[in-house]
Amino acid sequence: MERFATLSAIAAPLPQANLDTDVIIRVERCAQVPKHDLGRYAFEAIRFRPDGAENPDFILNREPWRASRILVCGENFGCGSSREMAVWALAGIGIRCVIAPSFGEIFHGNCLQNGLLAIRLPRGAVERLSALAAVPSTAMLTVDLENLRINGEIAFEADPLHRRMLLEGLDAIGLTLAREAEIAAWQAADRARRPWIYPRGP
Repeated sequence: MERFATLSAIAAPLPQANLDTDVIIRVERCAQVPKHDLGRYAFEAIRFRPDGAENPDFILNREPWRASRILVCGENFGCGSSREMAVWALAGIGIRCVIAPSFGEIFHGNCLQNGLLAIRLPRGAVERLSALAAVPSTAMLTVDLENLRINGEIAFEADPLHRRMLLEGLDAIGLTLAREAEIAAWQAADRARRPWIYPRGP
């Protein structure tokens, strides 16, 4: 995974509560579209009009928010069905961080497993950031995962294991392989203790 230490980027406000995974990526896209191409269909129902033209009212279709890498969202973002493709679709349009008062729990876990930082903050703090993000001159936010601060002022929490994974760019397999020497030492000791459970060579 791409490492995440400090991100300074345009943030886009999406204050609607209960914006679910079906809005993030429609279910039929999950079955028909390869992972690397899902970004084309992120927020399809609200990003485009029925004729396929861009919806000018949608924030990510306007400057400077086209370049957003951070979303500041409403309550219960990512609720609904437990599709990992919702996170892949967000990553496909360049999103690395989502900030909200609360998330769908499975969506939150999928974010962390796929290198997307999901930050829970009190509603008042989210509203402050959303107000900044809504104005082009203040839409650039800095998320510092090393020091657990947004714009140097707003503190947030992160699970220590997931924080390490993001800082070091490790997925679950990479996290296991980081302990390869310990695993090998344990296996060698176990082989000496219980040689009968290990298959012999030909």
